[in-house]
Amino acid sequence: MLSMRDSQKGLAVLLIVVLTRLFLLPWYPLMDTTEARYGEMARLMVETGNWVTPLFDYNVPFWGKPPLHTWMSASSLAVLGSNEFAVRFPHWLAAMFTLAVEGYFAKRLRLPVMQVLIILASTVVFTISAGAVMTDMALTLGLTLAMCGFYLCWQGDKLWGYIAFSGLAIGLLAKGPVALVLFAIGAGLWLSWRYGPHKNGPIKMWQLLWQRTPLVTGTLLMLAIALPWYVMAERATPGFLNYFIVGEHWSRFVDSGWTGDLYGSAHDEVRGTIWVYFVVAAMPWSLFLPRAIYKLVKQSKAAATVTGKGAEEGLASYLICWMLAPMLLFTLAGNILPAYVLPGIPGLALLLGLAWRNSRLPGLNIIALCIPALLLITVVVLNFGPGKDKSERWLLSQRSQALATYYWQNQPFSARFYSAGQADKIDHLDEVNSKTDYYLVASNSLLAEPSFSHCGEVARNKYRGLLLCHRD
Repeated sequence: MLSMRDSQKGLAVLLIVVLTRLFLLPWYPLMDTTEARYGEMARLMVETGNWVTPLFDYNVPFWGKPPLHTWMSASSLAVLGSNEFAVRFPHWLAAMFTLAVEGYFAKRLRLPVMQVLIILASTVVFTISAGAVMTDMALTLGLTLAMCGFYLCWQGDKLWGYIAFSGLAIGLLAKGPVALVLFAIGAGLWLSWRYGPHKNGPIKMWQLLWQRTPLVTGTLLMLAIALPWYVMAERATPGFLNYFIVGEHWSRFVDSGWTGDLYGSAHDEVRGTIWVYFVVAAMPWSLFLPRAIYKLVKQSKAAATVTGKGAEEGLASYLICWMLAPMLLFTLAGNILPAYVLPGIPGLALLLGLAWRNSRLPGLNIIALCIPALLLITVVVLNFGPGKDKSERWLLSQRSQALATYYWQNQPFSARFYSAGQADKIDHLDEVNSKTDYYLVASNSLLAEPSFSHCGEVARNKYRGLLLCHRD
């Protein structure tokens, strides 16, 4: 067991990791396309007052994801104003709630709480997602509630069964039916492993599920929380359910050449790439996973020798199934992103905590403290390089006059966010409705166009230049 001094050191390390992430939220711009897109959708939600259907652009509904992440950022923007801290802060809070649920679960199972929380908080993908305007942290919070709640309910705590279904409702509002699929893979694989046909037959497994969990009342609770929005969304913009259920949850992953995406283009990674993403995204702790598995197998054999039984209620196997669920789901998918592994990371942290239950994970504090140091370096680099090129914040800040601003033929999401929707996209100069001088942003390759001869360059980044154009 860890001493009081070790626990105090661990708490200090945990606070440094999570508070560094909080401190850095406002110090780099929203990057195109993901963060800027979701940030602009939140800004539009506040501006238009449409809290049912997130908007991709004015009068253009966004059917790609449910609205929970947009509700989170929009609520914060309404209170704190339109800035990077406000739009990111709710996702940091979701990460803190995820840590709180994970810590409670570890405490109930007599695992080293501080070690588990440090591992989870300092994993690369968790650290990045804890302050990113994306759907993934809200989904991870929901899945963590669901997986922790299901296991505790299985042990006899029925209240946590309802909490598990509430977590699934959060997942449905965060990312949709994929939350149910991830839970079904994680919990279902474990049930088959522990109680499946090779042991008691499928009937016995379903009997146990019926006896130990509130299947009917829990499902009704989940639907009562999540279903009303789906009904309202379809009524507000007919066609949403067909696109979201069939397109986003089938065609997107099965058909690498899917052309039905209304909001971009589908990725086409080599099948199985999700496993590579997991190893990288779970760094540095994925490097300890082989050793953890070895220790758990050894501990399980020792327990079986002494007591005639395996590990308590299959905890190790449950955490393995939880951890692997995202990779099993997306192994044959080509349209994937590294953040897709995030819902399995809490399982990884608990698994490592179980492996080092009675000892200290080697180099825990020092390794974890490298993460906030790397974050600081990354933010500095972003502000002196990629931040100027992957976001329009810097370019728009070079305007010295309160003049109308136009984007020539292409307008990034960050341009809309940082201009508060005031910068318009035009394809022809006769669309300019300003009677005074105006700013024009165009691709660097077009800055010398004869049609822009009445404009003078103010600034440029790697991709676009800001011109000040004079009216005759």
